[in-house]
Amino acid sequence: QVQLVESGGGFVQAGGSLRLSCVASGSILRFYNMAWYRQAPGKQRELVAHIGYGAGSNYADSVQGRFTGSRDNAKNTVYLQMNNLKPEDTAVYYCNIGTSWGQGTQVTVSS
Repeated sequence: QVQLVESGGGFVQAGGSLRLSCVASGSILRFYNMAWYRQAPGKQRELVAHIGYGAGSNYADSVQGRFTGSRDNAKNTVYLQMNNLKPEDTAVYYCNIGTSWGQGTQVTVSS
């Protein structure tokens, strides 16, 4: 199990962009399953992006074409680039690698 620390959240106006980072305490090379989830107030946690190797990534319909996940194995870091943000993207975003979860980072999008 690795320790995960997310960063990059914040407050942005609709149409803006943010890039989330998730740094792992150890090597992530052995992990195929890496993902970003989010949880809005009063809602269940939902999968946003599953990040595989190369082109093997999948996204929720609600973020398809706007969000891009990536990984840098050399830096033990997973990213989520979020463009054209919408108010409905407001949530706490969590990184998940294997069975490990980060503490979450708040993203707030104003209209």
